[in-house]
Amino acid sequence: MPYAATVYKVFIASPSDVPKERQIVRDVLLEWNYIHSEERGKMLMPLGWETHASPAMGEGPQYIINRQVLRGCDLLVAVFWTRLGTPTGSSTSGTVEEIEEHLAAKKPAMIYFSNAPVHPDSVDQDQYRALRDFKERCRDKGFVGSYETLSEFKDTFARHLALTVSRDLASPAERHTELSRGSPSPRQVPSIMLSEAARELLLEAAKDKAGFILRIETMAGLEIQTNEREVVQQGDPRSEARWDGALKELRTKHMVEDLGRGEVFRVTNLGYQVADQIATSD
Repeated sequence: MPYAATVYKVFIASPSDVPKERQIVRDVLLEWNYIHSEERGKMLMPLGWETHASPAMGEGPQYIINRQVLRGCDLLVAVFWTRLGTPTGSSTSGTVEEIEEHLAAKKPAMIYFSNAPVHPDSVDQDQYRALRDFKERCRDKGFVGSYETLSEFKDTFARHLALTVSRDLASPAERHTELSRGSPSPRQVPSIMLSEAARELLLEAAKDKAGFILRIETMAGLEIQTNEREVVQQGDPRSEARWDGALKELRTKHMVEDLGRGEVFRVTNLGYQVADQIATSD
């Protein structure tokens, strides 16, 4: 039976030296759709100038791309390595102009910089200096991602995408549910009755700077991450069952709350109190 899905357009922005990263972004978006779109009623559509812009005359190329493709997008993903890109006349590069216009529209942007090694003779030094200056400006204004390898980029982007979809691409109905859910307010912290895995997961999540636990299903299996730690042993069904059960236990006992339909969880006030009690008793 067909299902209705809200389509969110994701613009992929980059200079010409990161074609593999552009494909990884597309692959991760399509994998997210395969796993989550029917359940969550959302579809992430990857867009880029090379696939969605059409020939037009009378205006500059970058203006045409911005008007035809960028302005209708809900999320922007930008990736850089050694180049900033070609100046447009109104900005230091086409990619930078795309980022600036998108942010000016108060829409979310995810920006990544590769730290992969490169042979010095193959680098345009002017481009590299411009990129370095832009990277510093980005760091002064917000959070940017970095990576060393393509596999690290894929894993990092998948994690960040899960958070961004839940936080920034939530429908009005989802936001209303989030506001009305609330947290239980017991008169006192209950006695600690948690499994060993649930206790360990709660203690680790309480150390996370945002109190988040990510539960991500990929083609390779289940991942559960918190405080920059992956708790599941990849490819081990027993490990997947153990930690998935621990997360469900914490949710059932109101120590974590679900922010993203089983994908993003956050420690509740009760959870922090129990974590403090466990830490004191250990």
